[in-house]
Amino acid sequence: MMIKSVSYFFGNLIFLLTVFTTSSSGRLKDVQGAKNWHQWRGPEANGISRTATPPMTWSESENIRWKVPIDGRGVSSPVVWGNKIFLLSSVNTGEVDASLPKPEDQPERVFGIKHPNTKYSFVVLCLDRKTGKEIWRRAATDLVPHEGHHKDNSFASASPFTDGKRLYCWFGSAGLYCFDLDGNKLWSKDLGRAKVGASLGEGCSPVVHDGKVVILRDNQGQSTIEALDAASGDPLWKKERDEPNGWSTPLIVPYQGKTQVITCGDNLVRSYDLETGSIIWQCGGLSQNTIPCPVTDGERVYCMSGYSGYSLLALPLSAKGDITGSEEIVWSKSKKYSLHPIANSLRWHARVSEIQSESLFSSGCQNRGRVNRVDSSSLHCECLFVSRGGSWTSLSYRKKWCHACS
Repeated sequence: MMIKSVSYFFGNLIFLLTVFTTSSSGRLKDVQGAKNWHQWRGPEANGISRTATPPMTWSESENIRWKVPIDGRGVSSPVVWGNKIFLLSSVNTGEVDASLPKPEDQPERVFGIKHPNTKYSFVVLCLDRKTGKEIWRRAATDLVPHEGHHKDNSFASASPFTDGKRLYCWFGSAGLYCFDLDGNKLWSKDLGRAKVGASLGEGCSPVVHDGKVVILRDNQGQSTIEALDAASGDPLWKKERDEPNGWSTPLIVPYQGKTQVITCGDNLVRSYDLETGSIIWQCGGLSQNTIPCPVTDGERVYCMSGYSGYSLLALPLSAKGDITGSEEIVWSKSKKYSLHPIANSLRWHARVSEIQSESLFSSGCQNRGRVNRVDSSSLHCECLFVSRGGSWTSLSYRKKWCHACS
């Protein structure tokens, strides 16, 4: 048995839980970064850790290895490689641009959103995993953001990605930055400004596979998906998308000799060929403001949305062309699915495939009412949910039931 750890980032605070794990199985050796948490939603991009057994309770004096304050604000997840934790933050410098209107002088917008008139520093941090001590800090850029964001968002919303050699940091309209793991800047790219409807803020995280960085940008301007060379940042391909606002991170799935880049969208779920950007298959059926990321069990992909109508689609990776409304759709449901799903083939994927349960994330759960206003992605070790207010609910899976543990 080994002692490992899981880190959590809450706006201006990061803390580490002590986690006990068993040795990795043979299957994990085949998964990129299986011993690390190298991207949004972990080694398999689905919120699952197959080895961790985190504590079910913690406090200031129990099961917290360290806690350190973080300057600024960020709602992205930290990523972990070896003994290093990487995270992003946006720091308001207070330096005013007098040519821009003050927040109090701006017109009323939905959710009370204001456009900033001060310069922000877009910061990349590296912390020691064992102690929380800062190893290095880099300001990727300093600028005044051209739009605001929802109160639950930030200007540092995309989780970084590391492949063990490079760290890819996406600050949306503020740019894409690549560092080595010692903090040396390798390259950067300005991909232009997005026009997010209602100024809600950006949120998709970068994904990297086979030497390619994929960036999805669904917004009220021209939505796009593009691939860049991971070593140089040079563009490889770029495709326009007919999609409004979206915050869902793409899923990379190698399948039968071809690597698919699967994206959720209000209008269509699309599978792109990673090599060329051409569409392999597509399917309509989701609802507005797509946020949850797709997950896969290796043969099907599960895509969901949950705003102004709710939708869940189970789609075959073997599809070709447009399968909207066809018998190729494995199954679909119209329930309220707004969280990021978990597809756990080890424990309860058969039940999900039969869609006898009410949702992907709470198959037969008897205590759903105890999870209060959860908008986060869940972490499946047992299962952890965090509410907007910072309270935690841990769930333990036992056969087809889901029991609240604390």
